[in-house]
Amino acid sequence: MNKASGPSGGTGISPVQLAVLRGRLEQIADEMDATLFRSAFNPIIAEAHDASHGLYDAETGETLVQGKEGLPIFVGVMAFAVRYVIDLTRDDPPKDGDVYIFNDPYEGGTHLSDFKLVRPLFRNGKVFCYLASVGHWHDVAGNVPGNYNPAATESFQEGVHIPPVKLFGAGVRQDDILSILRTNSRLPLSVYGDLNAQVSALDLGHGRLNALLDEYGDDTISAVFAELRARAHLQMQAHISALPDGDVAATDYLDNDGIKDEALPIAVDVHVDGERMVLDFSRSAAQCAGPVNISRSTAIAACYVALKHLFPDVPANAGVLDPVEIIIPDQSLLSATAPKPVGGYTETILRIIDVIFTAIGKLDPSRALANAYGTINALSLAGHRDDGSRWVMFSFFGGGHGGHSDGDGLSHGNAPISMATIPPLEILESAYPVAFRRWSLRPDSGGAGQHRGGLGAVYEVEVLANGADGFFFGERGRHAPQPVGAGKPAALNRFSYRADKQDDTAPETPPMTSKQVGIKLQRGGSVRLETPGGGGYGDPLLRAPAAVAADVRLGYVSTEVARTMYGVALGADGAVDDAGTAALRADMRPETSGQE
Repeated sequence: MNKASGPSGGTGISPVQLAVLRGRLEQIADEMDATLFRSAFNPIIAEAHDASHGLYDAETGETLVQGKEGLPIFVGVMAFAVRYVIDLTRDDPPKDGDVYIFNDPYEGGTHLSDFKLVRPLFRNGKVFCYLASVGHWHDVAGNVPGNYNPAATESFQEGVHIPPVKLFGAGVRQDDILSILRTNSRLPLSVYGDLNAQVSALDLGHGRLNALLDEYGDDTISAVFAELRARAHLQMQAHISALPDGDVAATDYLDNDGIKDEALPIAVDVHVDGERMVLDFSRSAAQCAGPVNISRSTAIAACYVALKHLFPDVPANAGVLDPVEIIIPDQSLLSATAPKPVGGYTETILRIIDVIFTAIGKLDPSRALANAYGTINALSLAGHRDDGSRWVMFSFFGGGHGGHSDGDGLSHGNAPISMATIPPLEILESAYPVAFRRWSLRPDSGGAGQHRGGLGAVYEVEVLANGADGFFFGERGRHAPQPVGAGKPAALNRFSYRADKQDDTAPETPPMTSKQVGIKLQRGGSVRLETPGGGGYGDPLLRAPAAVAADVRLGYVSTEVARTMYGVALGADGAVDDAGTAALRADMRPETSGQE
């Protein structure tokens, strides 16, 4: 396909035509997303939307267009997955109707649960571009049901590893490949349904894009791709240029790797010079024994997601990273190679996003954003129903987002790596023998601040079947989501469980706080998860007393926290005691007494 001559574009596409065709192309990716979400068998795709689609360059594999509903982190890593297929097929070029499938986490990014399908689209006998689909399959073998094995020390303990192979050869399905995939799952029907849903999404995208090309011509659509790439490049340059030149740094920590109980630093040094930015992760931890390693491609994709959050107007394609240099040393936690375990990649990329947000906030306070809750809290419960059939419930859970210059953080939100939603409890209860005994906001979990952090949540899940095995994979059990300025950190993550309903002893907690495998629950046993909120933004003593009183009325903040963190005294009726508040705040910070 045609290439732009440089970042200035020069394609001759009018602004109106560009806007129309950009919308048409994005709609194709959006329809692919919708097709998969409506057709998939497992709730992680169908309800939580843990999947994504996009269009990719025929020569480089770089992102051309992405869907708006899928996971941004997937779109970033899929560029590496498509490049992997391109490189592997140079001596054996693809044919029309070929579809490649694989889950290699080191070349295509993320972890073994995420299966990638890559399909070339041919025009006039040549590959015009690639369409790609990725979805989180429910179970792909490994030591634990659901595959988030917090005790893994190599990827073989995390699931089956499938290299790029042809699922379809010239349009003919290779049933031996399908048999291998179904055999290597505790839930073969789920695998079959999800795979067919992804194939259907690619079929729809292939038809829609061919129709668009027939309508406007290959050269015009190629020119649109080139122009969108050029504009993303130019807009990122403009945003970087608007930042002050200089050097800033940020460091945060993972609790541990699930094997050795030591904190692991994730650190970035940011250098801005004119239109260029450098993100240097050299001070981050070395690759570790446990499953919080990530591949280089996953780390780069996390940087892409963070920058798109900070500069949301930039078109979502490979041009975003053109003016950005990313430095990741070999043998780093962020550049792991096979067979290092990578199942918990989500926890590490969330910390990458945290440190980038923190560092850029130091350069430009208007973009400062306190940390979100910073963990997906992967939980799996699995067993056999009373009729003997197998069940595996895998889910992730929400928390609070950080306060920011414009207001309070979002309560009970999704992780900033994605558009994925928290599966509804009604779906989980209907699909599995469990009952949610509690699903509520967690009071006092958001960091105090002039703009309060959003609240986390409390979940209690009871097992209704005759026993279950479980595992938990989380973070932020020891290193709380951080604030901005004089704001306060959010609450820590808490996980506990009772093996039996009649057990009146104190609930058990993981030795490493945020990770445990081998949990044994009887019928009536339960797990309890209290997720972090977001960090606070700015001095809590500058929060309007009326806003604090409203938080107390809503149950977001306790009267004790209102008094000790915000310096707000409340009367018996819940109204602000102005005199008591003035005295409290004067005592807490006498140097600013009377200066609110």
